[in-house]
Amino acid sequence: MTHVHPTRDDRVVAAVSESVGGPVGEHAGRHPWWTPTRVLLLLTAIVFVLGMVQKAPCSLAEGKDQPWVYSHMCYTDLRPLYVPRGLAERAWPYSDDEQTRDRYEVMEYPAGIAYWAYGTAWLTQLLNGNPDVDARGDQPVDDLHADEDVADELTIFVLVNAVGFGALALLSVWLMSRVDPGRPWDAAAFALSPTLLLTGLINWDLIAVALVAGALYTWSRDRPVLTGVLIGLGTAVKLYPLFLLGGLLIICLRQRRYVAFGLATVWAAVTWAAVNVPAILGGGAEQWKVFWTFNADRGADLGSVWLIIDQVREQGVAVDTINDWSWIFFGAWCVGVLVLGLLAGRRTGHVPRLAQIGFLIVVGFLLVNKVYSPQYVLWLLPLAVLARPRWRDQIIWQAGEVFYFCTVWWYLGGYLQPAGGGDVGFYWVGIAVRIACELYLVAVVVRDMLLPQHDPAGERPEGQPSRTTRSNEVAV
Repeated sequence: MTHVHPTRDDRVVAAVSESVGGPVGEHAGRHPWWTPTRVLLLLTAIVFVLGMVQKAPCSLAEGKDQPWVYSHMCYTDLRPLYVPRGLAERAWPYSDDEQTRDRYEVMEYPAGIAYWAYGTAWLTQLLNGNPDVDARGDQPVDDLHADEDVADELTIFVLVNAVGFGALALLSVWLMSRVDPGRPWDAAAFALSPTLLLTGLINWDLIAVALVAGALYTWSRDRPVLTGVLIGLGTAVKLYPLFLLGGLLIICLRQRRYVAFGLATVWAAVTWAAVNVPAILGGGAEQWKVFWTFNADRGADLGSVWLIIDQVREQGVAVDTINDWSWIFFGAWCVGVLVLGLLAGRRTGHVPRLAQIGFLIVVGFLLVNKVYSPQYVLWLLPLAVLARPRWRDQIIWQAGEVFYFCTVWWYLGGYLQPAGGGDVGFYWVGIAVRIACELYLVAVVVRDMLLPQHDPAGERPEGQPSRTTRSNEVAV
């Protein structure tokens, strides 16, 4: 067999396989068409379609109030932003036109997401017969919500984005299955993830997820320039792909690959700048800076430890205090990851994997961030799946994320409000469970780094070449 089969590698999968005959045998045949990658793509497609079905009530039901949306847990940011950000008029997201800015707020997302939203809005209106968007500029913004064409476009806009997100999910699992050619099935925990099903359509985060998966793949193929380009593109979509450079730094210091790190860093910076220049030149620095000022000015928000502290303290917590201590804690966490990455595996000559270090850095950022929106779990998903390819640990971690997913909508819908008034303590339980499950996975990954014999996908010792085994058959 040219690859590791999960029924012989993972105890959970082996136990489940007993219901269909047990683990694959030594003399198992090979299917001529159903390769592991094709099976993974099919599973991803099924899960993502189920995710679309889960979100469908909020797109198809009419006249439902916001608590109804929260009770059905089918909320997505795509519909509420279509009109208020000027997409219904195809307004350039960073336009400095005075009339546009009087009518609409600037997109509070990085340039990559703004471009995607603008492009999908254009495609939406093309599919809806190219309505006269200039005429919409003569109507009050509130009237656009009642416009029948706009109502149709809202559903089309969600569907267009859903198709794009589905393609990104498929691309992500395809790339992940090739990071280690001998372990394609490790990507199954991504393909079958309940968090992908529940959160994939909430926002535009899957764009960054696919770029991170691409960076993991290109780095495994010793392509530092392309890795840097993908990290730069990812950072132009969401900030967190930038943290992969920290993982590359540790690996390159261990392997003395200073030129590779320099190439990746330079190309990441050049690519990020190239993506952002049109936003700045096409509207102005003031509109482009909205994303940065929006995040700097926001206070303790959903899902964060700071929200619990803010609600427990009668006087709350000042924004500047949260900003300062968040960066202090995150900086200390990064120093800890640096020391761990430089020392782990020294005796055996094993170098920590990029997925492991990247996961630790990103989870540290999310643990102290001012907000943890439900879809932020997608930031961790490809990194966590490849950092610890064991179903037991993935189930524990993702169960905590699903529990949090439920509590955040119950909280927003007012369903957790105590009858006697006061703070919503049960929502704090949801936050605490999520953090505990994330810290559990952190502990297991750290253990794998310190004791490489526990790492299912253990890296080869320093100085040895990468694995080149190809896997294109599936055992039957």
